[in-house]
This record gives sequence, structure tokens and C-alpha cells, in this order.
Amino acid sequence: MAAPKEEATVLVAFTLDFETGGLKCQTAACTQISIHATRLDTFERLDSYMSYIQPYDQKEVKGVGAKRKVLKSKHDVPESNPMEYDAKALTYSAITMDMLYGMGKNIEVVAAEVIEFIKRNTPEKTPKNMKPFLIGQNVGFDVGFLQQMMAYAGLTGELSKLLRGQADFYGNFQPLALDTISLGQLAMCHIPNMNSYKLEIMCERLGIELDDAHDADADVSATTNVVSVLTQRLRSVGGTIPGESLAISKTEKSRKHFKI
Repeated sequence: MAAPKEEATVLVAFTLDFETGGLKCQTAACTQISIHATRLDTFERLDSYMSYIQPYDQKEVKGVGAKRKVLKSKHDVPESNPMEYDAKALTYSAITMDMLYGMGKNIEVVAAEVIEFIKRNTPEKTPKNMKPFLIGQNVGFDVGFLQQMMAYAGLTGELSKLLRGQADFYGNFQPLALDTISLGQLAMCHIPNMNSYKLEIMCERLGIELDDAHDADADVSATTNVVSVLTQRLRSVGGTIPGESLAISKTEKSRKHFKI
């Protein structure tokens, strides 16, 4: 009697993008986050999450930034230490402080919702070596802000249980992440005059529509689609694969304000 066939584990990846109040994750605020869950065999989008984040103050995290002033008596008032919200960064993403106050959620709430989103979209009984990983355009930038968010919410340990990754030399969890810039360079560096791998340029080269660049949700859709197209090419090296195609997702615009 033949042994029963075991069902293949469905691999899932989470594409993420942050809009921020600056470039340094140690001092700049998260202003918007978007994450899409994608199954990698078909590139079908399983679920998506997007939120704006209310303005918040810096928190003291071990090994990061300067320590706060120690209060000498109960009459001392704690110093407010707001995160950075650079005007140029806000203009770049077309996000205003009024939007953050009016539409944003507390960063701890957002962090908890992100954890729940990852749990909900990870198949049950996923082996350790098949746990989800992250995808992003210049993904190291986004990983830094994800680490800030989880550290501020006290959820770094929870995140490390859900994503593939490992502890670095300093003992900090580093999630496994695929950078579309590196992937694009591998796939397209042979193209004449291909000297930039910005998301907009790769989308144009690959025939992918990019609506509302620098909105986190639109950027996540485009980033996932870049990986989908390049994966399709990788799987069909030497010819086409009859009857197989990967999904290209389309995102409804999440905002009604656009840069001209």
C-alpha cells in the first residue's frame, strides 16, 4: 500500500512598507504601515492591513538612543521627548499631522494588530524552516521601523516567534527579509542603461502599474508585483510553463489626496 501523500506546506510572505517622519528609526516616527500577506506558490493575496499611527513620544529602549533624565523627586515633571516628524518627510508621503491625529491609532494598538495579522495569515503547523519571511523595497529601512514599533509595544518576543529569522551578534532578533532592490539587480542588471532600481523604475520596466507612489499600501502592492513578475521569469527559465501564471494584485486607493 502506498504511503498517504502529505500536503505541501503553503509558504507565505509578508510584504511591508512604512511611511515615516524621518530616516532614522531610532528617532523618527512611524506614520503609516501597510502589510500584505501573499501565498508564494500562486502569489494570491490572502489579506491586507493598513493603518495610520498617532503621534507619539520616544520611549527608552535598552541600547538605543540617549537615556532620559532621572527624576530626583516626585515634584519633577518628566520631559516630553517627541518623535521626529520632518516636514520634508511628511510632504514626501502626503501625510499631514492632522491626518495622524484624526485617523491614526496608538502605536501599541497597531503593533498588536500587526502581530494578530501575521498569526491569522500563517498556516497552522508551519515548520520552523518554512515560517513566513518579509519582503520590501529597501527592506532594511522598514525592518528598522518594525523593530521600533514592536520594541515600543513590548512585542519583539512575539514577533520573533512568528517570522523566520535569527538573533544577531548583539542578541537582537533580525527577521529574514527579501529586498526587491537586490532581486531586481540580479534579474535586470544586464539591461542597457538600467542604473537605478527605484520602485517606480522597476515597475515601469516590468510593465507594472504603480498608482499613488509613496503611499504605503500602493507601494506594497507594487513591491509584491515586482517579486511576482520576477518569480514568474525565474520559474520559466528556458521556456514557458504551460497553464501557469502568478497573480498580479490591484489595490484600491486608500486615500483621496495625491501629490501632483
